[in-house]
Amino acid sequence: MDAQYEPKIETNTEEASSAEIDFVTLGMFIIDEIEYLPPTPPVRDILGGAGTYSALGARLFSPPPLSSTVGWIIDKGSDFPTALEELISTWETSVLIRPTPERLTTRGWNGYDEHQNRAFRYMTPKKRLTAEDLTPALLNSRSFHLICSPARCRELVTEIKARRSGLSNPDGTSLPKPIFIWEPVPDLCTPDELLNCTNVLPIIDIISPNHSELAGFMGDSGLDPDTGEISTKAVERACEQLLGSMPLQSFAIVVRAGEKGCYLARNGGRKRKVRPTAQRKKPSAFLHGGLQPDTDMEALFAGLLQDPEGTIAREEIEVDPGVERWIPAYHTDPEKVVDPTGGGNTFLGGLAAALARGKSLEEAAAWGSIAASFAIEQVGTPILAKDEEDRETWNGVRVDERFEEFKNRLAFS
Repeated sequence: MDAQYEPKIETNTEEASSAEIDFVTLGMFIIDEIEYLPPTPPVRDILGGAGTYSALGARLFSPPPLSSTVGWIIDKGSDFPTALEELISTWETSVLIRPTPERLTTRGWNGYDEHQNRAFRYMTPKKRLTAEDLTPALLNSRSFHLICSPARCRELVTEIKARRSGLSNPDGTSLPKPIFIWEPVPDLCTPDELLNCTNVLPIIDIISPNHSELAGFMGDSGLDPDTGEISTKAVERACEQLLGSMPLQSFAIVVRAGEKGCYLARNGGRKRKVRPTAQRKKPSAFLHGGLQPDTDMEALFAGLLQDPEGTIAREEIEVDPGVERWIPAYHTDPEKVVDPTGGGNTFLGGLAAALARGKSLEEAAAWGSIAASFAIEQVGTPILAKDEEDRETWNGVRVDERFEEFKNRLAFS
């Protein structure tokens, strides 16, 4: 097994002291109320919202002091439960909690029918986050998770880039290009929005709908007509159509498909590498024209290939074959899945954290799958604790141990 595949979720204090923000979400914080069919009792005051779960996904792979690289925003209303604030503090993230005593915290109602179909509605007015809400520290993030419409995505990316343009690293150098991960909102995953969707693709790095949302853009159900299950062929076909709309290697598609896992698709392409060669002095004959049988054509055009120091730059072409791969879900036993709410958001938090730390798309998807596995094992968020060796556990399991098991199952090379 390739050693570089292992997630570095343990770090020392010196590393963390110089760490910046790896992940920021503009997803909302919501306090959930969930009602089930009788006799299951309802549950209230549950941590929820895309912001919470995506932050959880990044946090799972970021034990302290690396936990400070996870950024998110909470607008704390007058009704904010003390118990939730105490729970959030145990995560030790760079959360920005803004007191808003003049309003109620955003709350949502979730209901399930006999087929486990979920209904949702806001119980209090929602407060949407904008690029203006990001502090300079959060703007420095290496990755951003956006959950919104196509038009809103373009607006947020443009605003974030504009605000980052005035910032720099401590050494005065420019900030590196951030990674934008876009999660489309279900209501606007329709054929009418497909053109708007494709227009957004050149300015983001990852688009991640779930199987139903992807099918919605294509005017399809995304289900196998014979079995009623998620159709992997429909997912692959829709991804091929989206990639065909942007033939250049500019973005990747990560489709979250429930029990089927996730599908990764990215166009291949050519990458140019510049390899400097030894300096050559151009003979005067080349400068004044006149071709000879032994003319060095590369030297003849050296003026176009030289850098300011006179070194000839030779180009090497590296071919990227692209990616088309299914990554299975971690849990294969349906009994392990208690509540899928937030699983997709948590997946994207893990994926984003991995990409921000230089992991490949396939490895990042594996991080996301592990993150999601913890989110769906209970109602609400998993329980954070310490084992007998004072190492972090979630639901009594170490994240790195579960990842190691998953990695061996997938046989990554």
